[in-house]
Amino acid sequence: MLGAGLVEVPPVPYRDPASAIMERPEVPESRRFCSRCDEPVGRGRDRRPGRTEGFCRSCGHPFSFTPKLGPGQWIGGQYEVLGCLAHGGLGWVYLARDHNVSGRWVVLKGLLDTGDSDSLAAATAERAFLAEVEHPNIVKIYNFVRHGGSGYIVMEYVGGRSLKDILLERRREEGENAALPLGQVIAYGLEVLRALGYLHGVGLLYCDFKPDNAIQSEEQLKLIDLGGVRRAFDASSPIFGTPGYQAPEIADQGPSITSDLYTVGRTLAVLSFPFRGYTGRHLRSLPPRGEVPLLVRYESYYRLLRRATHMDPARRFQSAAEMAEQLTGVLREVLSTDDGLARPAPSALFGPEQYAAGTEIVSALPTAPAAGPPPGTAQGTASGTGPGTAAAGGNGPSPVLAPLAPAAAAAALPVPLVESTDPAAGFLAGLTARDPDELAAALGSAPVSSTELSLALARVRIEQGEPAEAEALLDEIAALRPDDWRVDWYRGAAALAGGRFAEAVTIFDDLYDLMPGETAPKLALAFCHECAGRTEQADRYYDTVWRTDPTFVSAAFGLARVRLAVRDRKGAEEVLDSVPRISSHYISAQLAAVVTAVRGRRPGELNAATLCDVGRRLETLRLDTERYNTFAAEVLEAALGWLRASTPGNGASGNRSGNGSGTAPRELLGTPLDEPALRRRLEETYRLLAKLAGGFPARHALVKRANAVRPRTLF
Repeated sequence: MLGAGLVEVPPVPYRDPASAIMERPEVPESRRFCSRCDEPVGRGRDRRPGRTEGFCRSCGHPFSFTPKLGPGQWIGGQYEVLGCLAHGGLGWVYLARDHNVSGRWVVLKGLLDTGDSDSLAAATAERAFLAEVEHPNIVKIYNFVRHGGSGYIVMEYVGGRSLKDILLERRREEGENAALPLGQVIAYGLEVLRALGYLHGVGLLYCDFKPDNAIQSEEQLKLIDLGGVRRAFDASSPIFGTPGYQAPEIADQGPSITSDLYTVGRTLAVLSFPFRGYTGRHLRSLPPRGEVPLLVRYESYYRLLRRATHMDPARRFQSAAEMAEQLTGVLREVLSTDDGLARPAPSALFGPEQYAAGTEIVSALPTAPAAGPPPGTAQGTASGTGPGTAAAGGNGPSPVLAPLAPAAAAAALPVPLVESTDPAAGFLAGLTARDPDELAAALGSAPVSSTELSLALARVRIEQGEPAEAEALLDEIAALRPDDWRVDWYRGAAALAGGRFAEAVTIFDDLYDLMPGETAPKLALAFCHECAGRTEQADRYYDTVWRTDPTFVSAAFGLARVRLAVRDRKGAEEVLDSVPRISSHYISAQLAAVVTAVRGRRPGELNAATLCDVGRRLETLRLDTERYNTFAAEVLEAALGWLRASTPGNGASGNRSGNGSGTAPRELLGTPLDEPALRRRLEETYRLLAKLAGGFPARHALVKRANAVRPRTLF
């Protein structure tokens, strides 16, 4: 299970129990504190070592850091002590053999301070209910025994290394600023959340999670040190925690599910980047994002940490399952960013995008008589850019894909899933109509009224261009369900459709904070930024969406549009080429790549190899006659312009071969790459398109182009 099937985590070899025994079991002086007032105790003075037993100078409470058990002692008549393994906040940990069960290795955990009533109470609480805990990611409690007036928990031996030790080893090997790979850290987090989710489900709180309290053994992770676990309704037992990991509200409100999830967020941060000051300057905060390159690179991970460790418990994740769902989405995004391989997965909150928005290619064919000499003629421009382009001669960006319409973008957004318990869930599942007017009529005839029905109707009103009606419906839902994030989702969609881009960005940005592992808010933000003309921000979100999940084809065309807007033709072609063959928009993407390669380019930017590659791409596509010839005309026009500009005596120079070999490819779309042949083919193409044209103005314009481009003859 480690890695959620998405990332490979290096296994940690099982450690021979005998090799784990400490040679000199002692608590370092720097870790000796009074269990009552938390003041330093047992510290050395005047070069003399500190005492391991005594009384606190501040409060007079007794302390003892001396192991009470030694090798060879028998506990409970069945456990033979072999030595000390470690020491922690609640006591010494001993290795022993259980001679009643085939001599198996077990761990005995005793009290650090036998005079500490709080620690004794914690151990007693463990004995009461922890033996019933059964989960593959939680250490198994076998028994509870007493010896010499002290109590000991008997639990399974987990051979391996703690997450803290794994991190420290990496820093020893790579330097003090090293951290664990982010994919590996998230994999650990998912396993911890599985364990915490189980505990929360049976009414228990872990309270003190940190890197020390999880051990990886081979390919499994287990929570250990259950001394701080308590029942969720327990208001009197002592609370154990660790500065830097413990939630800020613990002292006033006590532990909760959200405070447990807070410790997971802090642990993820400590493991994934050099988190200096997490016990001091940043005791209650994350470092500024700009100071941590990892958080700059992975925005969704930063937002997940920010929500998990929010100061307000109500703003955090509310369950381990919710956090795990979002963390898994973040993991997919992180891995796709690192290696470029998409990792799509169905969302638990959204359906797929309604349709791919912005896939329309701007036509290069004239729809009315040309106003001047067409390109390709002696009187026309020498550049030979295609008919109808917006930037003859390459003086500016030429439109390839139609601008994104805000209303179309809002209609294409994924729809939040319907709650299965809603009275109208079955009725809504049976709706097949796509047209907004038909949907509105169908919703109006619903046999019941419900929240889901109102949300569906609000979406339809947005698509019908009736924002006031949609807002009224959303206000009614918000009054009944103020915490339903779907109301905000549709408010954002309404703002986008209405051209209120700043408002839409604010709403969708808040939803991104709420669900950092979901794709839908990022797509919505990309739409908003593109419509507002912020190409850099739009590029970032489109790229994240498309790289992670290629089922969102709107992101591919959006990414191509914003890259064309900054004249990044190569980048636009690459993303259009990445639309998979199985996509219903593969043909459109390929045609857009064809147009991107030739439209609006100066002849000097073209060469024979490029033109013939474009031609071969066009020939591989299954197109009807009109569509094929429409794009063939544009490619042939570009070739003719390049050829004429490259011909001596035409006042321009160019590379006739363009492939570095000195030998030009001889054919383009089955036509010899010379001027008379290209003119004849263009003339035939325009006359064929004129026959297929739907109106007289377009037909007349196409005939004029055919006449203008035909080769000169004696008759």
